[in-house]
Amino acid sequence: MISPFASTGRARIILSDAPKKEALMKKSAAFIAQLSLPLLLLFALAAPGVPQNQEPANQTQRPRKVFPKEQEPEDVVRFDTDLVSVDVTAIDIQGRPIRNLRQEDFKVYSDGVEQPISFFQIEKRQGELRPLAIVFALDVSGSMTAEEILRLRNALQSFSNQLASHPVVYAVVTFGMRVKTVQKLTSDPTKLDEALERIARDTPNGLSTHTYDAVDDAIRMLVKNAPRTRDKRLMKRAVLVVTDGFPVGDTVAPQTVIERANAADVSVFVVTLPSYSRVMASSAQTPLPTPLDVSGLAESTGGRNVYANEKDYSPLFRALAEEVSSAYVLAFYPPEEKRRDGQVHTIRVEGPTGLTLRQSRSEYRAAGK
Repeated sequence: MISPFASTGRARIILSDAPKKEALMKKSAAFIAQLSLPLLLLFALAAPGVPQNQEPANQTQRPRKVFPKEQEPEDVVRFDTDLVSVDVTAIDIQGRPIRNLRQEDFKVYSDGVEQPISFFQIEKRQGELRPLAIVFALDVSGSMTAEEILRLRNALQSFSNQLASHPVVYAVVTFGMRVKTVQKLTSDPTKLDEALERIARDTPNGLSTHTYDAVDDAIRMLVKNAPRTRDKRLMKRAVLVVTDGFPVGDTVAPQTVIERANAADVSVFVVTLPSYSRVMASSAQTPLPTPLDVSGLAESTGGRNVYANEKDYSPLFRALAEEVSSAYVLAFYPPEEKRRDGQVHTIRVEGPTGLTLRQSRSEYRAAGK
């Protein structure tokens, strides 16, 4: 490139006096300022951490993923990114949870191949107790009677009293034509009772029963506000649904809810109230399976379906509280070639003969590369 100050000297500017020098300096400073401003703006726009294309969130559409992209690394199990955990409850022939099993009493299989158990945690009757996070999802669609709601309030008090010694947080959501959060997660039992009192005073919420939507919202609440670990112990997360067994008008499919519960390691327990039996022809005998039973929502997430009797729900809810707090935690490292393949893999747990095992999930999806 030929310099403007070439040997001919014709492009050279020679100022003969100070005023002309001062004028040129001012023009140069103005030119540099005009050139610097766009460059500064360009650097500011390119700086990391400054969002470029933020759009308002769509509040009317239900999210497609239970874990928003920006939250996923914090909310999924992160005590080791490759470790896969599963909650297991062992039940004897009388329906009582068994707490005295050891690690060697269990075998874990992934894709049909036994895996070494790398982590084992058991709930203890004494000493440090496992933290719990439980969302009550209550049907207020109008099919539940006022008497049932009163009995339910007493039963939920029995449930919370059974777990009084645990580090536990509760939340309450109701569902009918829409899902409503009545009480966010709290460790204050008086707030739980106050929420139930408000529900008892409220009028029924329409004819639809958005059960799966309610469970879906409860899972999201647990993922967002109940960390997977607390005080270096894995937290047990569960949803307790109380309903008449007839989901109507949901916007999310049962299988989608099951997949999201499995991804978040959340167990779903379903209590069907007597109002269901009264409309069934076989109410005097064993109740027919409800649509919730048939969906596999409880069975596929390590919970279970139970039926309340006409007189007193409290013993049933105390038993559920005992079961929720009696899970073993088993974890394993998948084979190296499957740890980051982004595929779905099965989980199966075996235990001592004569016991029924309920596991919180039957599959997991490996992280992508």
